[in-house]
Amino acid sequence: KWEQTFQSRLGRDPWLQPYTAERLEQLPEEGVKKLLVVSPAFVSDCLETLEEIAIQGKETFMHAGGESFDAIPCLNINDDWVKAIVNIKETAEDVY
Repeated sequence: KWEQTFQSRLGRDPWLQPYTAERLEQLPEEGVKKLLVVSPAFVSDCLETLEEIAIQGKETFMHAGGESFDAIPCLNINDDWVKAIVNIKETAEDVY
């Protein structure tokens, strides 16, 4: 089973829903005890993926009764991704 939630809410202004933080708290109550989280909108890890999701999100989920929480690293951990970025840079140098 999979579910899409939304990150990056600022302040009290409305944002796309469901909010990630709220769902992480609700899921254990609904019987979800193990969670694997991927952030496909982020091509590289940043404060949102590392601090807000992998650390704070895990704490929220586990405190609410979750048993296992794993956050998948973003693409920046993959050698092929790094090679592709280098290739783009080198190609841009040739063009510009």
